[in-house]
Amino acid sequence: MTNHIVLYEPLIPANTGNIARTCAGTDTVLDLIEPLGFETDDKHLKRAGLDYWDQVKINYHKNLDAFLATVPDRQYLYLITKFAKQAYSDQDVSDTSVDHYFMFGKETTGLPETFMRENEDQCLRIPMSDHIRALNLSNCAALVIFEALRQQDFPGLEKSHLYDNDKLK
Repeated sequence: MTNHIVLYEPLIPANTGNIARTCAGTDTVLDLIEPLGFETDDKHLKRAGLDYWDQVKINYHKNLDAFLATVPDRQYLYLITKFAKQAYSDQDVSDTSVDHYFMFGKETTGLPETFMRENEDQCLRIPMSDHIRALNLSNCAALVIFEALRQQDFPGLEKSHLYDNDKLK
C-alpha cells in the first residue's frame, strides 16, 4: 500500500516544497501533474528551500490523462475540493492493501470542473467557514494525509521516539 499526494499543475514552489517535506516525513509518494509553475532543477529547488526533494519519491506526469493512466483503481482516487459534499474525515481510507491517491488542484483555479463533475462521488472537502476562499494548499495536503495515516494506524512511521537530548525525559 502506498499513499499518494497528487498536485494538479501546482504554481507556487513553496507550497510544493512544504508538501514534499510532508511526503518525506510520511513515506508518501508525490505525483506532480504538469505543467508546473516553477522549475525543478537544483538551482531553483535550492532557492525555494526544497531541501527534502531528494528524500521524496516523485512521479512526474505530462498531463491529467497521463496521470490517470497510472492509477490502478479510480475508486481510490479522491479529489479534494471545497465544492464536495462529503468531508475528507468521513471517507474510509483504512484499507492498507490498496494505493490511495489524494488529488489537489492548482492554487488559483483548483481542479478542472468537468473532471470534478465526472468524479463527483470521489470529491471530498475540508470543512471550513465561508469567510475565506480556500485554505493553504500545503496545509490541506497535511490535513488529509495525516487523517489517512491515522485511519491506517500510521504504517511504517514512528509513533514515539526517544532522543539523546529528550526534553521530556
